[in-house]
Amino acid sequence: MTSLTLTAAKTFVWTPLPEAAAPGPNEALVAIRAIGICGTDFSGYLGKMPFIEFPRILGHELGVEVLEVGEGVTHLQVGDRCSVEPYLNCGTCHACKRGSTNCCETLQVLGVHCDGGMRERMVLPAHKLHACNALGFEQLALVETLAIGCHAVNRARVTAADDVLIIGAGPIGLTVLEFARAAQAAITILELNPARRAFVEQNYPGVTVVAAVPEGAAFQIVFDATGHAGSMAGTLKYARFTGRIVFVGITKEPVLIDDPLFHRRELTLFASRNAVASDFPRILGMIQSGQIDTRPWISHRCEFKELPERMEAWLLPESRVIKAVVGVENDECSMSNE
Repeated sequence: MTSLTLTAAKTFVWTPLPEAAAPGPNEALVAIRAIGICGTDFSGYLGKMPFIEFPRILGHELGVEVLEVGEGVTHLQVGDRCSVEPYLNCGTCHACKRGSTNCCETLQVLGVHCDGGMRERMVLPAHKLHACNALGFEQLALVETLAIGCHAVNRARVTAADDVLIIGAGPIGLTVLEFARAAQAAITILELNPARRAFVEQNYPGVTVVAAVPEGAAFQIVFDATGHAGSMAGTLKYARFTGRIVFVGITKEPVLIDDPLFHRRELTLFASRNAVASDFPRILGMIQSGQIDTRPWISHRCEFKELPERMEAWLLPESRVIKAVVGVENDECSMSNE
């Protein structure tokens, strides 16, 4: 079996792996069929993701097919198509006991803290697989991305009475947009990239899209999806008195808070990390019903064997990537480092 291993910044190596073992109790053996490429993967590839150490097999946005189930698994059958909840939590720490499994004190995220899905097959805890045979593998691979926005909007308690500013119209910003829209909030997107502004204007009628926030404008809820320390610090000036701010993106740099402004407006600042299990079936249902259409998102595709060459090109601004998805062939991949 072959995997694609990131051995250093900008260095992918095809690596042979032992064949995946038979699943144990409460486990399932799956074939990886589709892999979504997200900002975490790009940051890891560039050596800028603080939680990724080399060598690492990336890949946490996964659409998979069940090949075999272990003893005690009753909610899955061979052949099921599944989305993967890639957050491996302990179940016993303070956060897990409170239901915040996304913040487990020893959390291991596939493709980040531990090896992920850029391989052909792997064994996973069965309860981390969410089956939905009505959807294709590409759609299933996008569920985890959507879950990030779902959780962030839940954190902020967005309602139809709120006006919302989303800073950044990359994939994570778009997931926030989907769930703020589902909550029927009034939405403004702040995005500097004209191609991304055009994408939102074309696909999200009724959403206001700006390259700069008008002087004096303020919003009840501000989401920052840029992962840029300067942008994150600047969110305070856009939040109205009693407003709420959510940091969805992550940065290695310190974020400077204007404390007098923070106190004067009595703002509330939230971090939003990952998602929880209940987000996944909700999202699967929303895609099935047509409430969320993932098709416009996928701007770039490639096969697994092409990924090392494509990754560098997708980083270029002129590539205009919204979302890239990698297809993994059914048969044993024949790849080498030559």
